[in-house]
Amino acid sequence: MPKAILADQPGGPEVLRLRDVERPVPGSGELLIQVTGIGVNFIDTYRRSGVYPVPFPFTPGEEAAGRIVEIGPDVTGFAIGDRVATAEGSRAYAEFAIVPAAKALRVPAGVDDETAAAIPLQGMTAHYLSTSVYPAKQGEWALVHAGAGGTGLLLTQMLKNRGVSVITTVSTDEKAQLSRTAGADEVIGYERFPDRVREITGGRGVDVVYDGVGKATFEGSLASLRVRGFLALFGGASGQVPPFDLQRLNSGGSLVVTRPTLAHFLLSTEERRWRATEVFDAVSAGRLKMHIGEVYSLAHADRAHADLEGRATTGKLILQP
Repeated sequence: MPKAILADQPGGPEVLRLRDVERPVPGSGELLIQVTGIGVNFIDTYRRSGVYPVPFPFTPGEEAAGRIVEIGPDVTGFAIGDRVATAEGSRAYAEFAIVPAAKALRVPAGVDDETAAAIPLQGMTAHYLSTSVYPAKQGEWALVHAGAGGTGLLLTQMLKNRGVSVITTVSTDEKAQLSRTAGADEVIGYERFPDRVREITGGRGVDVVYDGVGKATFEGSLASLRVRGFLALFGGASGQVPPFDLQRLNSGGSLVVTRPTLAHFLLSTEERRWRATEVFDAVSAGRLKMHIGEVYSLAHADRAHADLEGRATTGKLILQP
């Protein structure tokens, strides 16, 4: 029988177990793929732990790549054997997974299976942050937290391709080297990072902070901004930011804060195709390089979650069925 990861209840990584399951059957508008790679993301840990409520038993996973093995009714434009990926699937920690045809991204020739699984969520996240949430431009300064993480590395490259000066935060020397390789102009630690940002920018502060760390960096992110600066808080790797006094934005210099999520920037087929095409084309052309930090077997999904939550990883984590 096919296998998939199941959690019977919310909890730590140890609740993830490899089980025998029935092979899914695609319904109307759906594709069944034989999974070749699965992206591991913080949102998977939020759902597994109960931060984001989901029904249990639960199989995590929204991001995957694979080959189509069955096509449901009312689907056109796809054929058995086509390679596709998605950032909007469900129950993807499995050997077979259902993908809505409308949300399936075609994988270009020359992009390998691991990269195809690694790119969709973090690639399109970096894309919407840098093109739509705050389209930083040449001559501006950006601060990118977790600069050696999967999104951080891609976002740094996209910003540099736009002529933006980029400061990143990292926690180790190894991560610092990865961030510099991605093009970061300045790489700093988390301790007293607002002071370092002010020093680097001549006291002015950065135009924008892209913050996927959350609770541990939020106040420092606000303190790193110029007058009328912009904070894009797109994740909470260190925990969710608690409620705060909006007067803080006034006293900090008429600051702007937003809390975006990828789904709200994939509202149409055209928008999804635009983002995916630009990201995959940049990878194919060598303008965007994906760093895969670790590949785990599907049976070791618990270890991947523990490593990700321990912030001991770099780049993208992949599960391989």
